[in-house]
Amino acid sequence: MPKVVIIGGGAAGLLAAGRAAECGAKVILLERNSIVGRKLRITGKGRCNVTNTAEKADFIAAFGPDGKFLYGAYSRFSNQDVIDLLERLGVPTKVERGGRVFPKSDSADDVANALAKWIKDLGVDVRPGTKVQGLAVEDACEAGESGEGCTRRVTGVKVFSGVIPADAVILATGGITYPKTGSTGDGYRMGVEVGHTVVPPAPSLTALDAKESWVPDLEGLSLKNVSAALLVNGKRVAKEQGEMLFTHFGVSGPIVLTLSKVYSSLTEYPPSVSLSINLKPGVTREQLDERLIGDFTRTVHYKNYLSELLPRMLIPVFTRLSMIPADTSINKVTAEQRKRIIDLLLDFRMTITGTRPMDEAIVTAGGVSTREIDPRTMESKLVSGLYFAGEVVDVDAVTGGFNLQAAFTMGWVAGESAAGSGK
Repeated sequence: MPKVVIIGGGAAGLLAAGRAAECGAKVILLERNSIVGRKLRITGKGRCNVTNTAEKADFIAAFGPDGKFLYGAYSRFSNQDVIDLLERLGVPTKVERGGRVFPKSDSADDVANALAKWIKDLGVDVRPGTKVQGLAVEDACEAGESGEGCTRRVTGVKVFSGVIPADAVILATGGITYPKTGSTGDGYRMGVEVGHTVVPPAPSLTALDAKESWVPDLEGLSLKNVSAALLVNGKRVAKEQGEMLFTHFGVSGPIVLTLSKVYSSLTEYPPSVSLSINLKPGVTREQLDERLIGDFTRTVHYKNYLSELLPRMLIPVFTRLSMIPADTSINKVTAEQRKRIIDLLLDFRMTITGTRPMDEAIVTAGGVSTREIDPRTMESKLVSGLYFAGEVVDVDAVTGGFNLQAAFTMGWVAGESAAGSGK
């Protein structure tokens, strides 16, 4: 019976533990927190967007160029496999806008608790409150050989009390986002210590900071069915449509999180990055102009009329930016003023100055290089018996359940592969 030690009790670690145990391995799960699945319990604002119903090609595309690394693994454990597993564990799911899959209970705790019970019932030895110091690795050479021809093999995990021996070790420590949940970057350090390359971590799926002084006035304002474009030196580089949220520092929400991935991928932030929000993406400029011409025959104050076009909270800022006195009767609005209104409705723009700090990001970009990991098994190409799974790997996607699915997929494949390593 192979002995598998897993470092990290998050989404990837839990799936790895369960699958390795199902495949007949003796499994030890080391978790630095007092409970497993701590980050999992707060994902999706506590609702847990477990996966997405996207077809395989769309799933892979959600990860950009790095998606091809997951192609084979996803074939072995797909979005439907996640849904089926949760159903088997007593957590039925539902599908919402954009193919996002959530537990019917809207409770991330239900998902984490079900997975924790699953591995417990399979006999996994869960050791909470365990801080790992490093990996035990030795050179493995045939008799009479030295140096050339030798391979490195993991032999266990170093903890404060000594070394826990293992036939295989799965590193599923997460990235460096939400450090209070235990994602402190230890996995990167351990990978580097045994010779792996780590692509420098960066925040991905994070809110964006904006420069304009009026932004804090809109804190808490949620906009639905708008489109937002990221502009670099005036040229559009990405566009998303859906929901967004204003904060005291800038903007957040689903479409902003997706755009932030593009922003973070810029190798050098140019002097001018802005966000252009189309508040009326369903109509053309001509249609808007026609409507306003018809409406502006009435004797209504401008600020009162805007309630027919905009959320109440946005009206004071919009009024100031349009440079039209609030008490102007709309039948007195000039053609030039009408043009400014339409410009603002279709291009409500702000200057982006950066992303939020790493510890506020939902997902970490960067991590252990996929070039040094076998995509068929998640095993290290440098150290035999060492496997990687989850956010510690340099793979990240847009928002919508894709990142959690990737963690589940890599964990499942790593657990299955590691369970056969000592047979």
